[in-house]
Amino acid sequence: MPSPAGLSGSDASSRALETVLASLEDSKAENIVSIDIQGKSSLGDHMVVASGRSHRHVAAVADQLLKALKDGGFGQARVEGLSGADWVLIDAGDVIVHVFRPEIREFYNIEKMWQAPDLEEETIH
Repeated sequence: MPSPAGLSGSDASSRALETVLASLEDSKAENIVSIDIQGKSSLGDHMVVASGRSHRHVAAVADQLLKALKDGGFGQARVEGLSGADWVLIDAGDVIVHVFRPEIREFYNIEKMWQAPDLEEETIH
């Protein structure tokens, strides 16, 4: 995922995270959790997990996020699961976003996998 012109890698990563969190808040995503995985995974610098209330809400949250990333100069993010809208994965390069329906999120509980003592987690909502 390209970073906006003139930004270093860490600045672009921080700005991408800010864009993701702002979009999730704007679209009324629930239980937003940001996990810093910088230096702990080659997947990216941050993982964000959020919930939508229904299939329709999960799809709307994901659509709005994809638009916010593109409008923010981060290009076209890769997306999986949008057609079913149970669990949508958005790979924005430095930021990986999972948007779940609540019961699917509870079943997979991916936050637990990343809750090692040395991982910093911040609950946003």
